[in-house]
Amino acid sequence: MMSEHNMTGRVVTKTRSEDQPASARWALASLSLSILLSSIGTSIANVSLPTLVQAFDATFQQVQWVVLAYLLAVTTVIISVGRLGDMTGRRRLLVIGILLFTFASVLCGVAPTLWLLIAARAAQGLGAAIMMALTMAFVSETVPKEKVGSAMGLLGTMSAIGTALGPSLGGVLIAGLGWRAIFLINLPLGLLIVLLASRYLPVDRRELTTSRDGFDTLGTMLLALTLAAYALAMTIGRGTFGPLNVMLLTTALLGAGLFLTVETRAASPLIRMTMFRNPLLTASLTMSMLVSTVMMATLVVGPFYLAQTLGLDAARTGLALSVGPLAAALTGVPAGRMTDRYGAQPMTIVGLMGLATGSSLLSLLPETVGLAGYLSPIVIITIGYALFQTANNTAVMADIDPKQRGLISGMLNLSRNLGLITGASVLGAVFTFASGTSDFTTARAEAVATGMRTTFAVATILIVIAIPIAVTTYRRTLRNWPVAPAAES
Repeated sequence: MMSEHNMTGRVVTKTRSEDQPASARWALASLSLSILLSSIGTSIANVSLPTLVQAFDATFQQVQWVVLAYLLAVTTVIISVGRLGDMTGRRRLLVIGILLFTFASVLCGVAPTLWLLIAARAAQGLGAAIMMALTMAFVSETVPKEKVGSAMGLLGTMSAIGTALGPSLGGVLIAGLGWRAIFLINLPLGLLIVLLASRYLPVDRRELTTSRDGFDTLGTMLLALTLAAYALAMTIGRGTFGPLNVMLLTTALLGAGLFLTVETRAASPLIRMTMFRNPLLTASLTMSMLVSTVMMATLVVGPFYLAQTLGLDAARTGLALSVGPLAAALTGVPAGRMTDRYGAQPMTIVGLMGLATGSSLLSLLPETVGLAGYLSPIVIITIGYALFQTANNTAVMADIDPKQRGLISGMLNLSRNLGLITGASVLGAVFTFASGTSDFTTARAEAVATGMRTTFAVATILIVIAIPIAVTTYRRTLRNWPVAPAAES
């Protein structure tokens, strides 16, 4: 019976046990579609950046916020929504999140100005954060214990497919119907997921927690303000770094310090400082952030290189951008098997080596090689990423106390999203500076190519920094060095 596999200890309806497998499959389908839709939301807007520059007569730094607003919203609340789901009911909150994402998408599609589009994207990101966080929490309630790993793998594959589908779908929609269609397409998809989630996900308990763990409102607000200041510092100024940038970066550093102080004193902190006593966890979070920085650069810089240097239209640009994530999706299952066979930490190193190889090739290959010279390194990068992500997450989660898994999962999500913001802002600034222009509608093909090569030279350095961290962590394991607990119970 399913109650034997329920990791939460909740009582699940068993009166029609013969129907449970079908219900579980539909529940997992709703979770998978939620991850798919939120992943499409992350990647589909990137292919529209060159079009939005022209549509709103805006600069690259301004249009970047169509991506950054979404990522900031996801990052600032993704840890908090899990606790909020426990307090208000997970299914109820997930449905609210899907509806918020859906109707924010409609607002994006009808936005008359760039700044309204950015505000709607932030609201869309809030909905996506709820979807990303709560789908993971639902897995153990919808499938037997022995199938939880497979279900998690399915969610990972759907995330990669969504990332791959976003650029290609976006390119086709922009070419045929215009940029507004990339947001309006979410309306029927979102409503379908709401129907499935409402029908098949486990019903919320009547006795919702008035738990000893409250909602860390102050911590959430400080984190949001700190990240906003950080992203602004890296995007304003048309590729230069002036006094205002310094002030914003200083504000971000002070905000980070204040956030850490508040978290050490909060009764129910967003982030427990005791987690960082675990060197394996700290190393994994650091590597995750560095790798995500590089991966976001492929989506932010890629559209401009493909359009301006190689001369591809929106549809072909979208298809080209989808090749890498598609390779990652196809690599997911083999990566998991290799991790099980050879060990998580050795495969983490192999994945990083693949990332370093692909990034260095992108920094060296001239534009005369053409599309193949771009796609080949991108495939190497994304295969390396799929292997790294699977192995790194396995290394972190394998020996964690079950009571801490939700918290650790939230930290992995946070580190990944911090990397995405850094990739969109910092490496975006590197790209602008190296290209020598902020007006990419009139930029010379050679200037954009130079910007891309410089950006991925910096990306290679970031991965080279991550490799010794992985090697040191592996050596700790081989020597059986003691590892402190991830968090105090």
